[in-house]
Amino acid sequence: MIKRMSLLSRWLRQRGLAVRQFLFLFLVTSLLFVLLGWINWTESKKLWEEQAASDAQALAGRTNQLIDAYLDNVQNLLLLLAAREDREQLLADGNETWATQALENLERTRNAVARSFFIVRQDGKVYSNSQVFYDIMGNPHLEKLYELSQAQYGAINSEPYWSPLSGQSVGYVQPIYGKTGQKLGIAVAEIDLQLLTQQIAQLLLSKNQSFAIVTKKNNVITSLQIPDRLLPYEPGVYPPQLQSGFVRKLSELPAGVSPIDGAIGPLVAVKTSPNRLGWSLYLFIEQQYFDQHLLKLYEKFRYIALIWISLLLISTCLMSRYFTSPVRKLAAKMDRVRDVEVLSPLNVNREDEIGRLAHSYNELLERIQQLLQETKNAERRKKEYELKMLQSQIAPHFLYNTLACVSSLARQRKTDEVRETIKSLVGLLSFSFDKSTEFVTLAEELEGLNRYAQIQQIRYGDKFRLLADVEPAALEARTLKLTLQPLVENSIFHGLAPRKAPGTILVRGRITARGTLRLTIRDTGIGMDAAQIRRVWEPDGRPRSRQRFTGIGVKNVHERIRLHYGERYGLRIASRPGIGTVVRIEMPFEPMPEGVREAFGPMPLDS
Repeated sequence: MIKRMSLLSRWLRQRGLAVRQFLFLFLVTSLLFVLLGWINWTESKKLWEEQAASDAQALAGRTNQLIDAYLDNVQNLLLLLAAREDREQLLADGNETWATQALENLERTRNAVARSFFIVRQDGKVYSNSQVFYDIMGNPHLEKLYELSQAQYGAINSEPYWSPLSGQSVGYVQPIYGKTGQKLGIAVAEIDLQLLTQQIAQLLLSKNQSFAIVTKKNNVITSLQIPDRLLPYEPGVYPPQLQSGFVRKLSELPAGVSPIDGAIGPLVAVKTSPNRLGWSLYLFIEQQYFDQHLLKLYEKFRYIALIWISLLLISTCLMSRYFTSPVRKLAAKMDRVRDVEVLSPLNVNREDEIGRLAHSYNELLERIQQLLQETKNAERRKKEYELKMLQSQIAPHFLYNTLACVSSLARQRKTDEVRETIKSLVGLLSFSFDKSTEFVTLAEELEGLNRYAQIQQIRYGDKFRLLADVEPAALEARTLKLTLQPLVENSIFHGLAPRKAPGTILVRGRITARGTLRLTIRDTGIGMDAAQIRRVWEPDGRPRSRQRFTGIGVKNVHERIRLHYGERYGLRIASRPGIGTVVRIEMPFEPMPEGVREAFGPMPLDS
């Protein structure tokens, strides 16, 4: 854990100010939103559950009132029977038909739940609204009901039992007393529990909802012909009966809303307070169905949270970018200090601390660029001075060797060779010492190169041949004076002179499609390996030969071109030992306004 925190801390330190500010604002605001959302969700869920429970309790309460109304109707019928003025005559011997008719009248005026009515006299004589069926089938529970009434003065009710005439029933007993207070018998109404269940089922039974009525002795009043899927029933029992363990759990529930496990999952049980008969109504709602509105509420909260977090993400990102933009711009400018030539001032129209920082940065940048320009100008002047010094220096050994060759030719009476050599030397010195301009045409550069080659051929004889292959249009190009001569000189001394066999130096000139002048010096000398090529570019890579015409070397030519035309131009060298060397010069093509020479193609320059 500590290692992960360390990695996270290091990752944050590596991030920019905008990222850290964005993460801080987003996480803190998101945390507050999640906290508020969770509180609102919890409160909304609590309110919904309370409202749903209240509605369920209200429904159960109204249903309980309906049951009480049914029972009150039954009780009123029995009270009417027990309070008749002729009740003593009705129960007298010989009035069996009259008593039966009275019970039949009750049956015709009964409510929806009373099925059978009985009168049991003190002597055990029984009258019924269905006398014929009673005489055939009987009812063994009437004797028990009579015994039960002996201990009570008022109306009583029994636990559920199976009646031959009414099926699964509950007996409601009302004592009948004479005018003098003596007990004449009892009036019994059997409430058909199946009919009662059907009446209540119209209000409470659905796919996701069920009910049960349980007496104070944990006997189930309701009687369903087909078990519903929510409640656990005893297997293989008809009519269906709830499992005793489930009924026992119901008796332990307090009045109100409680959770309980059903046949297919958790249920919400709503229990009413016992009515005057000791019955409790239980309303069962499938938990998933009970929570479906909560799921809809949850979906709304989720969509709102998604929209809010998206807006928060965008707004936090915009705020972070807005507040950190000046700092990031300043940091980006500072990161480019390595290349101060392309830096631009920081445009920040602010009066705060960031504005003052940007103003100070712009002043610092302006001063740095001034100093840089002054330094560059000083370096440029220094290099130009050094190059001019090198250009103006004529190696004494070159003059000594050239004059020695002229003297030798004179002794041999080779007048023409003496004349040409002196002419070439004078022309080469005039070309080198001409201070009127630093630039010449390529044709003039080739002419000076031709004179230098003629002098060297007097010394080396047929050791090398110099050839030129230049486009006519390229001869008009404006080039730096003494660009080709140091490179050809390098090829002679270090490439061809060490060879035993004669060699060739080819100078080619082309104008490329990109509008640049490309010059190539190719020799068939001994070549160089990679290490030797690297030493060429070093400041003192090769010792300068005392036989050179000037002090200008390969690196000086390269720096001269870059000094005048830019960093993208200059020399490139490729070489293979034993095969030769190629030097390519790249510079912009700029025609000289004057002094354009006649074009000439490939020709030897050794005569």
